[in-house]
Amino acid sequence: MSFGGPQWPQEPQQQGQGQGQQGYGQQPGGHGQRGQGYGQGAGGYGYPGPQGGYGYPGPHSGPGPRSGGAPAPAPDPFPGARGGGSTPDWSALADASASRNRRRRRLMIGGGVLATLLVGAIVATAVVATGKKDDTAKNGGGTPTGAVSPTEAPSPEPTFSSVAPPPPPNPKDYISDPKKDKAPLTAEGLFPGTKLTMSGRPYKKGATSATTNCAAVTQGGLGTVLKKNGCLRMLRATYMRDGVAVTVGVAVFPSEAAALKAKEQAVGGVAPLVGAGVGDFCRATVCLRRSNAIGRYAYFTQAGFTDGKKVTTADQGVFRSSDDLGSFAFNQIYARGKSQASAAAGAPGQ
Repeated sequence: MSFGGPQWPQEPQQQGQGQGQQGYGQQPGGHGQRGQGYGQGAGGYGYPGPQGGYGYPGPHSGPGPRSGGAPAPAPDPFPGARGGGSTPDWSALADASASRNRRRRRLMIGGGVLATLLVGAIVATAVVATGKKDDTAKNGGGTPTGAVSPTEAPSPEPTFSSVAPPPPPNPKDYISDPKKDKAPLTAEGLFPGTKLTMSGRPYKKGATSATTNCAAVTQGGLGTVLKKNGCLRMLRATYMRDGVAVTVGVAVFPSEAAALKAKEQAVGGVAPLVGAGVGDFCRATVCLRRSNAIGRYAYFTQAGFTDGKKVTTADQGVFRSSDDLGSFAFNQIYARGKSQASAAAGAPGQ
């Protein structure tokens, strides 16, 4: 059944329905048909029959007095509804059905609205419930995920300084500036041990020496160069291997510029240092002399045969030994600067 308009009843009205309602049989004819139906036959709800209906007179009713002199009944409130040929008012039935349909529709619409409101209330309650604080921790439950237990301290967030750390000290700065180059300096400290190995080649160490008279331990004009550039100290050591002896001398200057000038102006060489198992060499013969500088230090080598033989370009062993001792002197001077730079980096305030 739809809710679009009044519908005619499809089934007979059941007993107990329609009592006191107006419209049954008021208008004879109309929609319907003759035959057994509402108000026909032996009497029905509101219609007279042979024995009398529900609250209406029986077959002796009429305009005249009853037998026995009884007064005439009240006028029939449904004129034209008497007799077996009368039919119910189908229009009134349709109106009543439409009225019931409207009430049913209003009840269904009202019920639907109420159901919608109830569903909305349930959803709203669920949303509010999910937004509530989890109270399980208060009741002895576990700590919610991501929360901090009352007995636990929050993990500290990492902090980063916005100031860049200073660069590490440069070792060369400490071997270039006499104000920073304060570490003790001795021949044994600069040339430690009794032997030396470079690139797998072993050398036996001979004598060592240190002096402030730089020119006194030189040959061929090197003393004049050292003195002119302010040489402060000369430290020497001799190493020997396979009949080749090498004396290495390290001269200390007041500045890097002075050491560089001494290296560039160098003539002659450092005097050979004999003793401690090393005989006289590089006297009145040809030897290999070299010079270099780093920071405020200039270093020199004098290499030759222990038997007085002249050195030629074909004597690669002599050149190799000179390279080894020159590299060793460079490494020792740089290690001095690195050690002082590391100590300064670890000191407070650096």
